[in-house]
Amino acid sequence: MMRPLIALGAALVLLYGCAEPAPPQGPGPAAPPPVHHRPSAPEGARDACGAREFQHLVGRPRSEIPVPVTPALQRVACTTCPVTMDYDPRRLNFFYDAETGLIREVRCG
Repeated sequence: MMRPLIALGAALVLLYGCAEPAPPQGPGPAAPPPVHHRPSAPEGARDACGAREFQHLVGRPRSEIPVPVTPALQRVACTTCPVTMDYDPRRLNFFYDAETGLIREVRCG
């Protein structure tokens, strides 16, 4: 009868040791919100995707984005849409305004 209780107690101690500590309580400075920075590309790789060629589309309707879009090399997303944060200097990104449908930015990444 004692062995199962000892085993249960040992398991609880181990689980308690794996728990995350509680955040500090009381007044104090609030932590600043996380800041997301775009990775900077080396000078020579800034236009590895050919974004310069499509800058004339900024301000134009998203329907003017050339099709077909190759998912491995191109991405089309609204400026408020969630996208992956991985950086690929060869990927061409078209970002458009979700409300107006106008292209706001064309860049590599």
